Amino acid sequence: MTRPDTDLHDLSLVALAEQIRQRKVSAHETAQHFLARAKAHDALGAFVARDEAVTLAQARAADERLAKGSAGALEGVPLAHKDIFVTRDFASTAGSRMLHDYRSPFDATVVTRLAEQGAVTLGKLNCDEFAMGSANENSAVAAVGHDKPQPVRNPWNMDHIPGGSSGASAVAVAARLMPASTGTDTGGSIRQPASFCGVTGIKPTYGRASRYGMIAFASSLDQAGPMARSAEDCAVLLSHMCGPDLDRDSTSLDLPAEDYTRSLGDSLKGLRIGVPAEFFGAGVSDEVRAAVDAALAQYEKLGAVRVPVSLPRTELSIPVYYIIAPAEASSNLSRFDGVKFGHRAAQYTDLADMYRKTRSEGFGDEVKRRIMMGTYVLSHGYYDAYYLQAQKIRRMLSDDFQQAFQDCDVIAGPVAPSVAWRIGEKSEDPLANYLADIFTLPASLAGLPGMSVPAGFDAAGLPIGLQLIGNYLQESRLLNMAHQFQLTTDFHTRKPQGIRT
Repeated sequence: MTRPDTDLHDLSLVALAEQIRQRKVSAHETAQHFLARAKAHDALGAFVARDEAVTLAQARAADERLAKGSAGALEGVPLAHKDIFVTRDFASTAGSRMLHDYRSPFDATVVTRLAEQGAVTLGKLNCDEFAMGSANENSAVAAVGHDKPQPVRNPWNMDHIPGGSSGASAVAVAARLMPASTGTDTGGSIRQPASFCGVTGIKPTYGRASRYGMIAFASSLDQAGPMARSAEDCAVLLSHMCGPDLDRDSTSLDLPAEDYTRSLGDSLKGLRIGVPAEFFGAGVSDEVRAAVDAALAQYEKLGAVRVPVSLPRTELSIPVYYIIAPAEASSNLSRFDGVKFGHRAAQYTDLADMYRKTRSEGFGDEVKRRIMMGTYVLSHGYYDAYYLQAQKIRRMLSDDFQQAFQDCDVIAGPVAPSVAWRIGEKSEDPLANYLADIFTLPASLAGLPGMSVPAGFDAAGLPIGLQLIGNYLQESRLLNMAHQFQLTTDFHTRKPQGIRT
């Protein structure tokens, strides 16, 4: 083996894959490097499961395939998965006491597809319990290196949250613990932490990536996607994550997988970028507004044009989401009752008492809050008044997007109204947490693809993300837009100064 051209953790996914393919570094050496780096940064609380023996065995198998000339596109590249994806080789807890040490008998489709391309799994990444949260403060599972649960920490400032619920997936990439990771986005849980941690993340069109093996939160909203430092890396990963899975996921789209890297060189000349006035209201911080405006100005230099558009029902996305998502969560989480798998109360008097005590002990406060909200809006006498009306407004939100796309090709704006806040700052105010998702929820409710692109920093050095939203199945366009922006800016290449090299 020759020595790699630079430190392994500073290489992009594409560059690292090429170094391994050229045998400048072995998959085994790469895995050892990233395992050691992960251990050195356990203070971030990113990992909830690691198994060195499993990871190194996968790496050795990758080296054997490389020696035989049968390597996949991601051969030997180390990744980690949000702990919402079930895995055979690692515990799958969804960040909850309810699934403490649960071992799945199968892998999620997303995990399987990346493994088929030779990816090596470093472990499982922390998340808000059952993916419910905007800060990654709601995990009930102790991270590796810690003796009790605690919030995941933002590597740009460890006193701040990383965003949620895929916060650790963003943290791991930003801190160079791996070149890319997987996350899930129900109401913004890829885009918001990507923005807060200064990485690139994309949520594809609903149904593009299989939900088989994703522990369900809200089935009509949950969608898997990648997080990486660049749009090019996300394009590579998404190309292998997506594709039909009709036998195992009834919401999977019957469309072939795409190579999202093919459009990365397309010109942006004449591209119409819609800028909704509703995304720049009084609640948006001046620094976020300035960064987004500067990013749009850069796109104009690349040949795109700004077009004013309107998404008039943006404010309604929060009440609509927090009726529909809890309603679906109430139904999905009813399976966790202590009968078949997961936590069961140690002492109880009868079946009803077992249900009650098991769920009281197993679920955290935020999960209980959403289950109760969901049960309420689905109950007799309230279904028509709340749930049915929310579904009608959801369709109107989707119609607003289609109206806007008649005048533009892509919609752009902030990912969140502010940068990452301090840990604990909004813990006692759930509504303040919910408001942080106001710009990501509309695309989720409509099932549209959306992504976060690093676009600047505030005065304290915290990252700011630009959100790009495309029409259905327009992931290639979004990725190319992000790629062209990243060819002319360096926000995505910067790394937290507090993280040891």
